Parts: sequence; C-alpha cells; structure tokens
Amino acid sequence: MRKNTIDIITLGCSKNLVDSEKLMKQLEANGYKVTHDSENPQGEIAVINTCGFIGDAKEESINMILEFCQAKEEGRLKKLYVMGCLSERYLKELKMEIPQVDKFYGKFNWNELLADLGKNYHSEFAIERHLTTPKHYAYLKISEGCDRKCSYCAIPIITGHHVSRPMDEILDEVRLLVSKGVKEFQVIAQELTYYGVDLYKKQMLPELIERIAEIPGVKWIRLHYAYPAHFPEDLFRVMREHENVCKYMDIALQHISDNMLKMMRRHVTKEETYALIERFRKEVPGIHLRTTLMVGHPGETEADFEELKEFIRWARFERMGAFAYSEEEGTYSARHYKDEIPQETKQRRLDELMSLQQEISNEITHSKIGKEFKVIIDRKEGEYYIGRTEFDSPEVDPEVLIKDEGKRLNIGSFHRVEVYDADDFDLYARLI
Repeated sequence: MRKNTIDIITLGCSKNLVDSEKLMKQLEANGYKVTHDSENPQGEIAVINTCGFIGDAKEESINMILEFCQAKEEGRLKKLYVMGCLSERYLKELKMEIPQVDKFYGKFNWNELLADLGKNYHSEFAIERHLTTPKHYAYLKISEGCDRKCSYCAIPIITGHHVSRPMDEILDEVRLLVSKGVKEFQVIAQELTYYGVDLYKKQMLPELIERIAEIPGVKWIRLHYAYPAHFPEDLFRVMREHENVCKYMDIALQHISDNMLKMMRRHVTKEETYALIERFRKEVPGIHLRTTLMVGHPGETEADFEELKEFIRWARFERMGAFAYSEEEGTYSARHYKDEIPQETKQRRLDELMSLQQEISNEITHSKIGKEFKVIIDRKEGEYYIGRTEFDSPEVDPEVLIKDEGKRLNIGSFHRVEVYDADDFDLYARLI
C-alpha cells in the first residue's frame, strides 16, 4: 500500500469517466496521489465508480466491489468507498449486503467523500479534470439525467430529470481543455437533443455545437447519444458548414416496428424514423451513423423482428450495436409487461442481427480501400501506429492501422493516409 495514494476504478460509460476525472482533480488538489488502474491498484484507499444500467453491468460492479473487499480483509487496502449509478439506485441494499465498504455515495454526492476524508472541495477547479484519456481527446458532458420515459430504461430512475449545464460553463471548459492540448471532443449526455430545454426553453444543441466549433484549437467534435423524436434539424446545417464537426451521429433507435416503438414508449413512428435517416443521408453527405437496437422486448413478434432486419438492410448503418432485453425493476416494462420471450429466442435474434450487421460493416469497410482519409494518431502498438478517422469514436469504433516505416508519428497528430486493405472492421493504411 502506498500512503496518500488513492485508486479510482471506473466502470460503465464515458459519463461515469468524466465524474471520476473530476473527483481525481479534487483529490489531487488536496494533496493525494491518484491512479486510475483497476488491474494494478497500489493505494491505501480505493474508490469504485459503479454502473447500474443493465444486469451485466451491475454484476461487473458487484464483482469489482467484492474483489476490493477481499483486498481490504487481507490487509492490502485500508479504506474502500463506492459511488456511481449502482449505489445511487441500490444504496440501502448495498449497505446491508456489503458492510465491508466504508461508505457508499450516489451519482451526485461524490464530493461528500472529500469531507469524509477531512478535505475541502476546491470550487476554483469546478470545471477542471484529471484526464484519463490520451491528452489529445476528452469526453465533454453537457447535461445529466433524462426526461424520456422509455419502457425498458432505468436511466431516468438513476439520474433523475434532465439538467443542462450552462452553455458558458461548457465553453469555458472547452477553452481550458484546448489550452492543455485537447484537440478532439466527444460530446456526451444521456440525451443530447434535449440540451437547453430546461435552461433556455428550447433545444440549444445546434447553437452549442456551433459555438464549440468556433473555438480556436478545436479540431474534431463528435456527438453521442441522440434521440430520434423531435430531432433539432439545424444540427444538419452545423455539421455541413463546420469542417471540425465530424460527420458522425450516435443515435439510439432501439426498434423500427410501430408495434414495438409504441410498447417501448419511444414517441416516434416507423415512418418518422425512415424519414430521419433519409434526411441525415441527404443533408450531411458521407455521414456515418451509429445506432443501438434491442431485441426481445416484451411483445416483440417474429414479424416485428423481420421488420427490424429489413430496416437494417435498408439503413446500412456504418456502426451498430444491439442487446437483448433484460427486465429492470422499477421500469414501465417491469411493472406493466411480462418478460415472456425465451432467452434462447432473444439470443437467436441478437445473433441474427449482429451477423447481418457484420456483413454490412464488412462491405462498408472494404469500400474504403483506395480512398484517402485524415486520421488522428492515438497510440503505437508493436509495428503499427493506431489512428482513427472522423468516423471513428475512441473505444467503440474501428481503427486505422498504419505500419511503422521509420517515420515517427506523434501521438495526437493528424495525417493523410490511403487505405490499402481492410478486415471486417479495421482499416490498413499508408501515409500519403
């Protein structure tokens, strides 16, 4: 154990990561050495930032807590604290079931940990973070919470109502991060398109993105987690007119059949969804769309599932993820529907979707052979530099592998490359 050292372990999404980075900055301002590595913890104190979104994530969080409880029992750890979505949702149960944890915090009161350590919250560092990402990119959280009431989703239960951050505060944070070397921003929220409705009484995402794009030093902006209903259409213009706004949109659609969209309480129709995809393709030529789909929600018939497959063949999403429905207590689905679709059927549908998407991804990826792209270099692995195009978000999307041919490429630098080969997902390229 290293004295005065705290290990932060982050589970779940990039929104959790931002919270961990803010806590790390506050701890450092109070004189602690802070690490962010669950594989090699060294401190006398550990803080686990948990995820509570779906069953697998909850299980991972519980297993991580128990692992650190064992370290504490064996004398390898003095104090263990838990924060985040899981403890926000199950605070009472966790206190009873895992008493070895010194204290549980929710998603929004983690700064109380500072007081419990006998330290102060430094308000002068309110928009500062200890970046855990490579220094050339950062996640930028513009709001918290969600006012959508989708049938299956526990996020509003965990995070509460949508709360937008003031625009000036976000812009100040971007300027600060640029001054520290950040060039690329992944703009994130539980629901991007609702940004500004609470503070400014209208959707302000297009204006926010345009103002970020105008800040000197911002090279790429990428948007994550949009909602299809009432999409702010001025965003199309912003994407077209600003070269540093990546032609990329992460928009979770979940399903396409009107039957399922109604049961899921998505407040959008099949016709409107098709029209929105067509509009994206027309208004922002070359855009890459990422979506997430769900199979096995209560009420999904084979006919609904066939509609979904037909939609995927038509839409040809450049990036797509899918998951099988799992009942989450407290949600509308859990209260009003029976989870009657067999697990084998859910898994078969999921496998079929992903197999179909793999074919589409393979065709799209191979269509890029012989084409030129601008890439940013993330790291070096063995004999390859690993980069990404504007169509690739870190961690979740394909990468571009550039063989090291003796010319040193700096991490975070941009280069023009020509693609000469591809596999199902990644591209192989040479410098131009």
